[in-house]
Amino acid sequence: MGSKGSKTKATAADRRAKIEELRRAEKARERRYRIITIASCTVIVAGLAVGGYFLVDSGDKKEEKKAKVTSSVVKTGEFKGMRTWQNLGRTHVEGTVDYAMSPPVGGNHNQVWQNCNGDVYTKPLTKENAVHSLEHGAVWVTYTDKASKEDIATLKARVEKTPYSMMSPYQDQDAPIVLNAWGNQLDIQEASDPRVADFFKKFVQGKQTPEPGAYCTNGKSS
Repeated sequence: MGSKGSKTKATAADRRAKIEELRRAEKARERRYRIITIASCTVIVAGLAVGGYFLVDSGDKKEEKKAKVTSSVVKTGEFKGMRTWQNLGRTHVEGTVDYAMSPPVGGNHNQVWQNCNGDVYTKPLTKENAVHSLEHGAVWVTYTDKASKEDIATLKARVEKTPYSMMSPYQDQDAPIVLNAWGNQLDIQEASDPRVADFFKKFVQGKQTPEPGAYCTNGKSS
């Protein structure tokens, strides 16, 4: 009886020992698993962060490359000497914009357009509003104090009878008269230049217009 009891106790002790050993082994496995999991997650997160950086950085560079304004000069044809620009921004922004040309013929601009339904202004316009009008397909005639009164009167008469056009003084330009459309600009010395009529015909609501048919009324009037 005593021997049998001793064997039973020994068996129970062995079983407890084995159970305890299994528990220790299981805990050890759990610790290893947690360490591996944490390490893996760290590597993945780091990889995502680095990858994300490169993706964002690459995207920014692509956007910057896309947004880079390029220009050229027309060398032949009826508008020889006309300057053209591509990749012009079209985002609505607040405040002033540093344009790539003067007068500006495209780029980010104010959300309110300048009225351009044959409107003639005697004071300089806010550039950011005028650019929005060009986006709608308007031709903007600008002139300096070097333009003659006769030329100003001739251009005024043309603008007043032409929807999607406007006119205003602008001193910071190279020629006495400049014709402006979205992405296109032509210097003119005299209003009698036949290219004036050709410019209006080609660019008033022309193919260059980013938003054809958009309003030239109900905008800014001064």
